[in-house]
Amino acid sequence: MPSDQLVLLEIENRVARITLNRPERHNSLVPDLLAQLNDALANVRTQDLVALVLAGAGRSFSTGGDVAAFHAVPRGERRAYARALVGDLNRAILALIDMPFPVVARVHGPLTGGSLGLVLAADLVAMAKSAFIAPYYVNVGFSPDGGWTAMLPHRIGAAEARATQLLNRHVSAEEALALGLATQVAANGDIDAAIDGWIATLRTKAAGSVRATRALLLPPELRAAIEAGLQRELDRFLEEIDTEAAETGMAKFLAVA
Repeated sequence: MPSDQLVLLEIENRVARITLNRPERHNSLVPDLLAQLNDALANVRTQDLVALVLAGAGRSFSTGGDVAAFHAVPRGERRAYARALVGDLNRAILALIDMPFPVVARVHGPLTGGSLGLVLAADLVAMAKSAFIAPYYVNVGFSPDGGWTAMLPHRIGAAEARATQLLNRHVSAEEALALGLATQVAANGDIDAAIDGWIATLRTKAAGSVRATRALLLPPELRAAIEAGLQRELDRFLEEIDTEAAETGMAKFLAVA
């Protein structure tokens, strides 16, 4: 396996499996990873598939943007770095939303920061009992991205989304299930069995009906609102990333991480 292969793609028996492959950094997002992810998504979109399974290698699904990588970019250059990174994340989220077949997220470990958007774009989400979701923006000094404001309030309600982000609450797998963010919670060793069961069920369904259902569940006006919301997140992220508050927040976060 090439050392720079940050995203793995396997297609077998009409199921694509995309795995974020930066386990030593908890699959945190950097430009090369997102570029490879978008390439993989463009590839699978052209395939005749039953489903796409999105997963992460190692202990975490993904912990969002790599704070150390952001901090290493000199002041004055961070806006350009952030524009490319968050822009590519937004493209990946929209590509997942636009897939013509179901998307399944395999969340076996921590899911934090902007990587939440990759899971919010999925149709079915399997979470291990030990997994959790958390924002961390108010701790690090970043503005929310990855759909935390563009998608999450629509899913769980504005009040719950506000409290989770402003207080940096950790959402357990069971809480995610109750909020509708997870489809099923499984024991850590049973998460793949749950996904395999869903795929087996999908194979028995009429493909055209599955695709029509998925498309109708995301009407054009909602899709446009999500895209606009993601752009607003990017714009505000750029306003905040090069501030003294972000500099201080990143340094403090890295000191205790």
